[in-house]
Amino acid sequence: MISKDYTILSPQGIHARPATALLKLTRHFKSTICLQKDERLVPLRSMLNILALAIQCGDTISVIIDGEDESEAALSIDNFFNDLLKHQ
Repeated sequence: MISKDYTILSPQGIHARPATALLKLTRHFKSTICLQKDERLVPLRSMLNILALAIQCGDTISVIIDGEDESEAALSIDNFFNDLLKHQ
């Protein structure tokens, strides 16, 4: 299992556009991927799950990945969030 924290710096937080991009990125992985904000943990399977977390600017979220291709998934997700943070 791999877990990594990210602080969201976007003034809009995680809204529909980045949520859709994250879903497209993670769909082909076999590993189970979840997002956690505070005590709430949701599987990364639908945009509604992501949007239900109401991730705002300044929030810290955890990405938890467990499965056979977890290293590859973690690298892709890390690149996604690092690119997202660069464009703030």
